[in-house]
Amino acid sequence: MGERSPVSTRSRTQTEGSGLSVVVAGGGTAGHIEPAMAVADAVRELDPTARITALGTHRGLENKIVPARGYDLRLIPPVPLPRKPGMELAKTPWRVARSVSATRKVFADVQADVVIGFGGYVALPAYLAARSYVRGGRRIPVVLHEANARAGIANKVGAKLAERVMAAVPGSGLADAQIVGIPVRGAITDLDRAAHRADARTFFGLDQKAPTLLVFGGSQGAQRLNEAVAPAATALGAAGIGVLHAYGPKNSIEPVSGPDAPPYVGVSYLNRMDLAYAAADLVMCRSGAMTVAEISATGLPAIYVPLPHGNGEQRLNALPAETAGAAIIVDDDVVTAEWVTRTIPDLLTDTERLASMSAAASGLGHRDAAAEVATAALELAAARKGGRR
Repeated sequence: MGERSPVSTRSRTQTEGSGLSVVVAGGGTAGHIEPAMAVADAVRELDPTARITALGTHRGLENKIVPARGYDLRLIPPVPLPRKPGMELAKTPWRVARSVSATRKVFADVQADVVIGFGGYVALPAYLAARSYVRGGRRIPVVLHEANARAGIANKVGAKLAERVMAAVPGSGLADAQIVGIPVRGAITDLDRAAHRADARTFFGLDQKAPTLLVFGGSQGAQRLNEAVAPAATALGAAGIGVLHAYGPKNSIEPVSGPDAPPYVGVSYLNRMDLAYAAADLVMCRSGAMTVAEISATGLPAIYVPLPHGNGEQRLNALPAETAGAAIIVDDDVVTAEWVTRTIPDLLTDTERLASMSAAASGLGHRDAAAEVATAALELAAARKGGRR
């Protein structure tokens, strides 16, 4: 990944003591929320006087994540975007209008100076509200970030309205987007896995010496991974492998690994992803854009099992890591308990290959993405507040 380049003195000085009001719109899933929180952290570091507000809905994980990270969360009505004709699609214009109206009220209340959007059903009303809301004779500028290899509907619309368009990778479908990588929080980008491994394994109750597999399927878990890994617990334990398995809040697992085997630890949700990454030698998971970015930032070797639905973006997200030799991509229907039993022990005990994959992962991505997005937003906000737009 290279060294982190410092944020320019000009940008820091320009926004210092400004009292700017920044709104981040990235609710719904962790893939939208985590980049928004990473950028919020970067804004706070660049300009401690800035007021930061996060938009969300009552449905999303933001209700748990945003307050825990110390940010003000304002809820607006959700705007799902149906892909097929029908009654739900017919309701969309009314839902959009209602959500835009609520968003404009939030902008007025916090005296917003800039909006940073990350796609999804929270971002679209924010983009539309920013372009239709005028305060002090000027509209609110929009900075947009696309994390996925293929942009969704909200960001395709937002890109036509934004002053700055940024993307994680080329070819997302957003013309002339500046490629900056995915914003990842400092607790991940600065993580020294080796230095924290012992404490992390103690935290989760894992064996200190056993090669350890981390398994998770996103914030809700992944039934396919649960059904493949948990039944292989006995074989993994017999091979001397420890497992940390986040199976999802609505799921359950019943692994049996034997009394003398390294612990197989199952949790419904990982509140400390930094410690989970530090505890692991190998990760097996889905390949959402944020997940791939975080794993690459930590230098973890990975087995990615792309979600087989959607437009194939999860496979595209993981391809650069596989091409670089940092990861293996495995089709969803290939991953079974038999496959896990046959594959994981050999890989986890091949220290040379794991070291090579780790080095390749560390060479991927952009450590400065959060600071770049935050700097662009603060500069636009300062220009707007200063009347230079």
